[in-house]
Amino acid sequence: MKFFKDKILVVDDDPDIRKVLQDRLEALGFQVVLAINGLEALEKISQEEPELMFLDLQMPEMTGFQVLKKLKNRSSPLVIVVTAFGSIDKAVEAMKEGAFDFITKPFSPGHLDVVTMKAMESKALKQENVYLQEEINAPYLEILGESQAIKEVIEMVRKVAMTSSTALLSGESGTGKEIFARSIHRWSPRTRKPFVVVNCVALRDELLESELFGHEKGAFTGAHQAKEGKLEIANGGTVFLDEIGDFKPDIQAKLLRVLQEREFERVGGNKHIHVDIRVIAATHRDLLKEVHEGRFREDLFFRLNVVAISLPPLRQRKEDIPILADFFLRRSCRNIGKTMMSISKEAMDRLMGYHWPGNVRELGNLIERAVVLSGEDKIKPEDFPLQATPLRGFEKEEDSGDSYHDAVRSYQRKVIDQAMQKTGGNQARAAELLHLQRTYLSRLIKKLKIK
Repeated sequence: MKFFKDKILVVDDDPDIRKVLQDRLEALGFQVVLAINGLEALEKISQEEPELMFLDLQMPEMTGFQVLKKLKNRSSPLVIVVTAFGSIDKAVEAMKEGAFDFITKPFSPGHLDVVTMKAMESKALKQENVYLQEEINAPYLEILGESQAIKEVIEMVRKVAMTSSTALLSGESGTGKEIFARSIHRWSPRTRKPFVVVNCVALRDELLESELFGHEKGAFTGAHQAKEGKLEIANGGTVFLDEIGDFKPDIQAKLLRVLQEREFERVGGNKHIHVDIRVIAATHRDLLKEVHEGRFREDLFFRLNVVAISLPPLRQRKEDIPILADFFLRRSCRNIGKTMMSISKEAMDRLMGYHWPGNVRELGNLIERAVVLSGEDKIKPEDFPLQATPLRGFEKEEDSGDSYHDAVRSYQRKVIDQAMQKTGGNQARAAELLHLQRTYLSRLIKKLKIK
């Protein structure tokens, strides 16, 4: 592992010790920050945010033990205490207070190197484990399908993965944009670094800015301590910006700078933070149309649209429905604890005949519902209650002479309006009834101007 440019804070009232540690750590490739006492150390931690700190235990004004106690309730670097030979008991006591390790004066360069690298590897592995665990717990799927449409997308994704180019995934909601983004990361040289998701719809504008860029202590009400943003956390890895078309203009401007220079400042801060990240963005919107109508920056669009990948809706890859249905069936049975079920031919015919406005996500939700509610070992057509209705609705609209897209919008309005009436206007319950995500239903309501 390489940790070049990471910061290490050296805290000691003895200038000779500071100089020896500084020279050796800089020779190893680290940035070194110095403090002469405990009070200055706390200030440097807040200002510089070092990854590691060498802390002398015996100092005037504030001892190393007092510094350790101050650090207990805040985000802090790993601590290696520096103590005199013969004071091992004090070093052990310091480790009980949270120190990672200790070195004794006088120390050899070889021992210092080993202790330093062990601490840095421990911090890096801890952060990596957090994100590996998040990935395990994420609603993650393999890319499934044998259709020509999906094969072409997979081939493009594999080519893009081997570069560091920014990618823009476009497609209807439910087509699996996050799954493709995760695959790009997994197949790339960055695979062992974090994959960080930022959902641009789920957060209010002021929270989204803090989530992306982080904030300094006191930047706004409730900012009791400094916080790293997702861009910092993803350093070396990949950031997935989901539904980027919902970014407001001021955040668009800041993101443009990140893409151009790979640097930014935290909210309430003025320190330049440099990151090495790969950006993958996704949207269900027509961003070029958003540009023409003045809602999305043209320069940001072209920065994002280096590699454009359009994901096909499920209705254009219906030959993949049996494969996907089998996967969702197996997963649902396993998660719910049921013995393996099967889907009858008649039920599969109903799946094949449906228009799938909610795409792959809707298919997964529908099969999970059938597994939960069915009392038999074979799923029947009636276990898919929403399947027949859309087709009759579309036929009726087509008979009226409307265009295809008008018919789709008309039917969407009708179904959503009925669900909202049944639930007394409760969007969360209506989304559950329709097997849709609440955020997607909210966007549909705004798009279709449903009161």
